[in-house]
Amino acid sequence: MATAQQVLHYPRLDTVLMIEDAIKKAGEYPTKTQLWRSLPRQVMYRTFNLVLDYLESSGKILIDTDGRIVWVFADNPKLRKLIKESVKVR
Repeated sequence: MATAQQVLHYPRLDTVLMIEDAIKKAGEYPTKTQLWRSLPRQVMYRTFNLVLDYLESSGKILIDTDGRIVWVFADNPKLRKLIKESVKVR
């Protein structure tokens, strides 16, 4: 996590909002690299990872074992569909 390292550049609010918006609007669940490359403007990769760490720790996103990013905060129709179609494990 970024707190164990020295952070050289903290993200601005508009950067965090831009990344949130890109995750919400993604047609499929992107990987970190796919999401980073799809952003409308360049963001340093360490700053990008810091934002993802923040979003994950605040419960807004989940990163699955394949590295795909899923927006889970508030109402998410893609997540509801995925849960509905998933196999229940007991």
